[in-house]
Amino acid sequence: MKFTLSWLRSHLETEASLAAITDTLSAIGLEVEGVEDRAAALAAFRTARIVEALPHPNADRLRACRVDIGDGEPVSVVCGAPNARTGLHVVFAPPGSVIPATGATLKTGEIRGVVSAGMLLSLREMGLGEDHDGIVELPAGAPVGVPYAAYAGLADPVIEIGVTPNRGDALSVRGVARDLAAAGLGTLRAWAPAPVAGSFDSPVRWSIEMGSACPWVLGRTVRGLRNGPSPDWLQRRLISVGQKPISALVDVTNFFTLDLGRPLHVFDAGRVAGGALSVRAGAGETFRALNGRDVTVGPEDCVIADAAGVQSLAGVIGGEATGATEATTSVFIECALFDPVAIALTGRRLQINSDARARFERGVDPALLPAALDAATALIIELCGGEASRVVGAGAEPAWQRQASLRFERIAGLGGSDVGADEATGILERLGFAALHRDAERVVVAVPSWRNDVAPGLPLDQHGALDAARADGALEGAVLIEPECDLLEEVLRIAGLDRIAPMSLPALGAVPEATLSPRQGRTALARRGLAARGFAECVTFSFLDQATAERFGEATAATRLLNPIAADLDQLRPTPLATLAQAAARNAARGLVDAALFEVGPGWGEAGQVLVAAALRTGRTPRHWSVPMSVLDPFAAKADALALLAGLGVPMAALSVTADAPGYYHPGRSGQVRQGPRTVLARFGALHPTILAALDLGDSAIAVELFLDAVADPKRRRRAAPDLPALQPLRRDFAFLVDAAMPAETILRAARGAERDLVAGIVLFDVYEGDQVEAGQKSLGLEVTFQPRDHTLSEAEIEALSGKVIAAVSKAGGILR
Repeated sequence: MKFTLSWLRSHLETEASLAAITDTLSAIGLEVEGVEDRAAALAAFRTARIVEALPHPNADRLRACRVDIGDGEPVSVVCGAPNARTGLHVVFAPPGSVIPATGATLKTGEIRGVVSAGMLLSLREMGLGEDHDGIVELPAGAPVGVPYAAYAGLADPVIEIGVTPNRGDALSVRGVARDLAAAGLGTLRAWAPAPVAGSFDSPVRWSIEMGSACPWVLGRTVRGLRNGPSPDWLQRRLISVGQKPISALVDVTNFFTLDLGRPLHVFDAGRVAGGALSVRAGAGETFRALNGRDVTVGPEDCVIADAAGVQSLAGVIGGEATGATEATTSVFIECALFDPVAIALTGRRLQINSDARARFERGVDPALLPAALDAATALIIELCGGEASRVVGAGAEPAWQRQASLRFERIAGLGGSDVGADEATGILERLGFAALHRDAERVVVAVPSWRNDVAPGLPLDQHGALDAARADGALEGAVLIEPECDLLEEVLRIAGLDRIAPMSLPALGAVPEATLSPRQGRTALARRGLAARGFAECVTFSFLDQATAERFGEATAATRLLNPIAADLDQLRPTPLATLAQAAARNAARGLVDAALFEVGPGWGEAGQVLVAAALRTGRTPRHWSVPMSVLDPFAAKADALALLAGLGVPMAALSVTADAPGYYHPGRSGQVRQGPRTVLARFGALHPTILAALDLGDSAIAVELFLDAVADPKRRRRAAPDLPALQPLRRDFAFLVDAAMPAETILRAARGAERDLVAGIVLFDVYEGDQVEAGQKSLGLEVTFQPRDHTLSEAEIEALSGKVIAAVSKAGGILR
């Protein structure tokens, strides 16, 4: 909401300074967002007159001027404007002043041998417009030597405030003035327009078919008028707040929209077909709005239509077909009340913003219609002439009258302020709340029509019953819709929020609680773990081509994009590993063969969307004098997977590894990490040679996929002190013959379960297949660690433990060598 200081003072009688006004506005909840003082940039410029303008002796396009600036002797100014001539009244910039358009500081100098001690200005150079074809031409009777800003009426600061959605009354200059007067910054000037008597019956009448969106509408015809430019005072006010003057008729409606917060619209009465306007629902019609845009309305939109069709989108924007023009000689003034929700929904659906919509969707004063119509009629007749008809209308004024009460003890008890009963009552009365009843405990007021943000309260004769019910506890747990908090808010903000005693917040703990749950923090942990293992993070598209998607999983119709951003990005990826592989291939094509990349992102498959932490290594092992280069080992990928799971707090003893990875992994050189028989936590291994060949990834690539959604939340247990046995552990080596196809994990699991209380760890240290064992078999060497708890194990106990390990492995299919 913008307004000028002089405009504000037309409603507020005050001697307060600009600083005091802006400080008070922010203090009472109408936060000042900016103050534009155009006079400050124009302070050095003054009006002047060209005494003599002669051709420059050394330049064809310049003129040597002698300029009277009101200080006695004329000054010499060289000017290149084509309209510089003797006797012209102009705007003069003296040496030392700054030109707003360029930021340049003027200096006295010579231009081709002629002294120039200043500059004659155009509107563009002063930052007041785009006209730079010539210097400003002031009227012949303009004074000489006075500040130009004062002469042009620009010494009027423009104030911009932010208005909250509940304060529709503050979207008017009068509403702002009322709040300032209530805060003690002056007196609100009286405003009561004289009724305009009609001399004939209006040829245009109203009807309402959509009462839910428009309960009341008034109008009247003004005939015999002459439209044209509005007077300077009106144009200056509109221009100052960013409005473009159009014509006197339109400018009057825009003026009252800003001045009183009362949107109006004028129809060219001669172009209203059928002599009637109907407020009804749209029916799919299209009309050209005043902004030049074609608007199609539906049954949920409220429109104003004549016999020819829709002529206005009610409460939002008018139509071109019946808009006022220079040829208009009679108008029909619309002054209506529209439902805020209906206007808001229509404006949002059609994406039309207007000053009228901003006010109607916040709620306008329902009692202001007759006075606003009289004020607009009187101003139109004053500016354009003509005579007014009698008022016509449809519907009726809604029952807006309501009461509200405020208990004085709530000001200190709930509001924390020391405002007394007399002061609180005075604030409410200055805001327009008329006191109906007051005693030592409370005041009951009538809510003014313009404060639709204050909810309706109880009738006066029911307050005693309400207090009794409160005292008996009968209302415990009940929700009461009372406007008492609305009144309390008004008293607190007008009295000053700085009067509320400050209170310290409760002290926080020395160690703040975690802001993320373990599940929410899992992604960050996985990202940190992969980066710590030497991977560089990538952020790739979640889309790829169908052929690549099929190599890494299924490419179903459910995951195909109907409108892809590119032809080769038409499929949702089944796993981030697919787009990582494409990124690694692009790096390899540019010479970066040895890459280590990771991404944490979504993949799509039969189970829907899953969150995957994927990592990929390509190339070969680094060159070193002691170790020959080789292809990447799948066990390095397994180590990455297990390290990530350990970092996420997964109990490692409960995990198992199976060799059943999907088809884009190399069979026999890949596996899956499971928790239980069904839950797959991770995959790892070398990529399949067909994948390497299709993507041109070389001859070596290993990958890891960790399914973050499958990782269970860690159990909340009280951490006990670490178990550090005092006795030394014992280690025994065993060698077992097993079938060559048997996974070593089967033997390890069997040995680990032989004696869980004493078996502290098992390590596979040797795998042998050769001449010393039969064909189709292999030898597995296990190191088993026994950890005594309460006494040193005897030789017999050690032998018994070893026998349990051998027996458990034998059941699993292993034979002791």
